[in-house]
Amino acid sequence: MSELIAFIGIGNMGLPMAENLMKSGKKIRVFDASKSTIEIAQKKNLDVVENLSDLVTTDVTTVITMLPEGKHSKEVFLGESGIINKVSKDCLLIDCSTIDIQTSKEIGKKATENGIKMIDAPVSGGVMGAQKATLNIMVGGTKEAFDLALPLLKIMGKNIFHAGELGSGNGAKICNNMSLGITMIAASESLMLAKRLNIDIKKVHEIMKNASGNSWPISVYPPLPDLIKGTPSNNNYRPGFSAGMMNKDLKLAYECAKSVSADTPLGKMALEIYEKFCKDGNDDKDFSAISKVIGGDAWDYPIE
Repeated sequence: MSELIAFIGIGNMGLPMAENLMKSGKKIRVFDASKSTIEIAQKKNLDVVENLSDLVTTDVTTVITMLPEGKHSKEVFLGESGIINKVSKDCLLIDCSTIDIQTSKEIGKKATENGIKMIDAPVSGGVMGAQKATLNIMVGGTKEAFDLALPLLKIMGKNIFHAGELGSGNGAKICNNMSLGITMIAASESLMLAKRLNIDIKKVHEIMKNASGNSWPISVYPPLPDLIKGTPSNNNYRPGFSAGMMNKDLKLAYECAKSVSADTPLGKMALEIYEKFCKDGNDDKDFSAISKVIGGDAWDYPIE
């Protein structure tokens, strides 16, 4: 049977991932619940179906999902028209959504009961990483399922990690993004303090990139404009990774921490900061726009 990939969820991240698979020569069909998103995919010459039941058929060899939350993954996989009951036992399921570990394991358990191989494979790297196929992909599942998925994952990402059993991919991603949320706030505080002290921010940024205060938000994804080309801060904070998604991931981290009685005070504080930022109407801005809150009256780059 020839390889056929069904890709569900072609939003900001899913679309470039699906495009990279298509450009590599893979036969791929895509679906999204949003009609406007489907129209964008059609303009990209992707093979689009407008009904989920038409997408997942017995000739599909791999299903890849990139969905917003656990409830969406659960509905797609286990709902009344769930795909686990539609695909053949030879089909590989790859859920690239960042969701709660419990839901990931629940879906995986059902897949295993049906004799179907599945991995959770959330990604990190934002829209730029998806477009350039430089994503970091964290995988949970059996070694056999990981090895089967690896050739496809290498088309979409650069650094592929097998974190452990099913659910471990999401666990690793949640830990990573808790750190990212915290360090983005720290980078914002540091750069905005330099501004209040009337020190050249570009010079402080260059110093931090080469000193012990360096971090991914400093060296790759700074929260202020005019520091690194191509970042959301230079494009009115059009999201590569939205504040709303960061807020969701920090909530996942907080719930995970509670479930194992882990004390994560900085993670909790980061959640509170992002939660308020989103409630104030900024959930569709890039998460680096949190510097707007940190900056206070020192800020002179308005968000439209």
